[in-house]
Amino acid sequence: MPRYEFRCRACGDTFEVNRPMAEAGRPATCPQGHADTVKLLSAVAVTGRGGAGGGPSAPAGGGCCGGACGC
Repeated sequence: MPRYEFRCRACGDTFEVNRPMAEAGRPATCPQGHADTVKLLSAVAVTGRGGAGGGPSAPAGGGCCGGACGC
């Protein structure tokens, strides 16, 4: 089950809630009982195995958009 991180605007506490993805947008009450909370964005690290050596494969292209903009 996915874990979502919230921060309470009243007390500043950060807490996690496990819930189904279908309920991801539902508000959460902080453990102190405050209802004024905001869902935080969290970074997810995804790693893969590629190439003959079993190590991480190098991304194709480059830059912020995979090389399409020439940056």
